[in-house]
Amino acid sequence: MRIRTAEFIQSATRPSEYPRGNFPEVAFAGKSNVGKSSLINALLNRKNLAKTSSSPGRTQSINFFRVNGKISFVDLPGYGYACVPLALRRAWKPMVESYLQIRKELRLVVVILDARREVSPEDMDLMDWLDHHRIPFLLVLTKADKLSSLDRARKRRSLQENPPFAGTEVLFFSALTGEGKAELWKKIEEALGPQE
Repeated sequence: MRIRTAEFIQSATRPSEYPRGNFPEVAFAGKSNVGKSSLINALLNRKNLAKTSSSPGRTQSINFFRVNGKISFVDLPGYGYACVPLALRRAWKPMVESYLQIRKELRLVVVILDARREVSPEDMDLMDWLDHHRIPFLLVLTKADKLSSLDRARKRRSLQENPPFAGTEVLFFSALTGEGKAELWKKIEEALGPQE
């Protein structure tokens, strides 16, 4: 997709604060240190639209971005980072689940994992929850430039041979090199359907 405009719309912590309009949405979810903001910025050809931080856990609200005036990217707060206060970690679940359950504009959730790390129990819980609620999701492994071809093949095989991921497509992505960007956009466009 050719990016003409990409802008921050607003932040929300509850449904009454969600932006109005009938724009199809793609949500991005993952642990606090997987490179979620970097992935969003790379997709949108922007450096600092989604705020990155050296301190994981900074995104503590749901952030909405409008792309080309037609679709929305939704940056969900990261989960599972121990340095975030317990009260905020407990607030993550109802805030995010509420968005995922009631937002009729949602077309796809991009679940982001660090390619160098093992799948965590929190990652598994999220994917099980999405699967249970029949919300389509795509698995994207960031920081792919840190892995050799052999390590990638092993990682893909270990995921796809694990029953919860059987048949799940796995994309490798690098915000540094741009690898996987075209493939991810293709999957997003397929999920969004025809755009006027």
